[in-house]
Amino acid sequence: MVCKCITATTFGIDACIVEAEVDVINSLPNINIVGLPDSAVSEAKERIRSAIKNSGFSFPKGRVVINLAPADIKKEGTYFDLPMAVGIMLEEGLIDSDKINGCAFLGELSLDGSLRPVNGILPLVSELESKEIRTIFVPYENAREAALSGKADIIGIKTLAEILEYFEENSIKPTKVNIDDYLNNQEDDFIYDFKDVKGQEKAKKALEIAAAGGHNLLMTGSPGSGKTLMAKCIPSILPPLELEEAFEITKIYSISGLLSPDKPLMNQRPFRAVHHTASATGIIGGGSNPKPGEITLAHRGVLFLDEVVEFPRNVLETLRQPLEDGEIVISRAKNSIRYPAKFMFIGAMNPCPCGFLGDKEKQCTCSETQIQRYQSRLSGPLLDRIDLVITVPRLTTDELIQKQESESSASIRKRIIKARKIQAERYKNEGIFTNSELTNKQIKKYCTLSDKSAEILKNAAQRYGLSGRKYNRILKLARTIADLDGADNISEVHISQALQYK
Repeated sequence: MVCKCITATTFGIDACIVEAEVDVINSLPNINIVGLPDSAVSEAKERIRSAIKNSGFSFPKGRVVINLAPADIKKEGTYFDLPMAVGIMLEEGLIDSDKINGCAFLGELSLDGSLRPVNGILPLVSELESKEIRTIFVPYENAREAALSGKADIIGIKTLAEILEYFEENSIKPTKVNIDDYLNNQEDDFIYDFKDVKGQEKAKKALEIAAAGGHNLLMTGSPGSGKTLMAKCIPSILPPLELEEAFEITKIYSISGLLSPDKPLMNQRPFRAVHHTASATGIIGGGSNPKPGEITLAHRGVLFLDEVVEFPRNVLETLRQPLEDGEIVISRAKNSIRYPAKFMFIGAMNPCPCGFLGDKEKQCTCSETQIQRYQSRLSGPLLDRIDLVITVPRLTTDELIQKQESESSASIRKRIIKARKIQAERYKNEGIFTNSELTNKQIKKYCTLSDKSAEILKNAAQRYGLSGRKYNRILKLARTIADLDGADNISEVHISQALQYK
């Protein structure tokens, strides 16, 4: 008799259901795993054999054939160990097959029969729950993460023997978590705070606008003007995560193996600062076994590229499509994997190779050719996707020695949260969270202009030769400035201010 056991496999940040079918044939003792398994799955045969025997259970004396269906999907990872072992236990009559109806199993086995935690539990459990699976067995260390959605009974087990104990005595209680305990426990004490940034009021205002609407921003200025420090302060003004956003980020970090065991739910917006030696694959994602890159790890947060022009040209150009679409598609011969990438891009650069072009204190030593070559490392199409471009000048002596603190991040954050709430209410039926996500159709609906405002924008478009993309981005930026002012409509002041950051 063929015994079947339900499990799942990840596909991008989503998952699909897999059935582990086990059959024992009267032949020489052996284990064969079929169904496009990778090396980690194929090696499970030795882990399973030792785990079952060391747990005190009998092992079939014939040939064990295990099929992971559907067979046309590549199976990767170690979370198939447990369902395959349970299927063998069903064949041996150790567990009644009727008892596992509506159950699913995930986990990696050790040789002694204990279970090790695995990556990607949350998307796997979410998919299983959507298929009406109501009891899911997972490693004990993964139980709190698996219980976040709260729809199924999550049974956290430490050993293979505990599964038999559960079905015989029902002594293991389901794991329960209160999502609010994690979601509401967001840090207010940040290492970097805008109150410690002296001067640079214009730059701070630009960063406030960028954070309020999720816009991309580029800072240009002399070394030591505070570009990097202000970028590091951005997490302190970002609004709290919504539950849907927190789940998206948690799935990404779970699959990547970056989720802390003590923190099953990501409750802070990510801030990813990438070094200029990073490869295109490291930033975009991919590889022979595709994994999320830095742009996906920065989803709903910030991707910061310091000294952005020092990055290789091919690496920077790969950002163009994700900045436009909010996602990245990694195509392979047999399938394509889609990763979300809705992030705020923050870049910082010097105005020239020596860094002192336009500086009031130091003389620039670069030639015109050097300056042009340096600045051209950022292509026009990439700059077209950046909403705000600002110059960060050197601080004056008076600004450096001033003792009075600047406005704190907490104060700025209150205004940003208020603006984000306005956007959340406006777009509650649109499936988006911020103004930066507006499509062309939605721009026409939500970014209407008065005749005078339209005239100002028309004149600017003619004077500066604005592209269609840049025109729309100015409208979205003006919408955010209006939201910060609490205005229902975009006025001439908002359009004029948006044009200053073109």
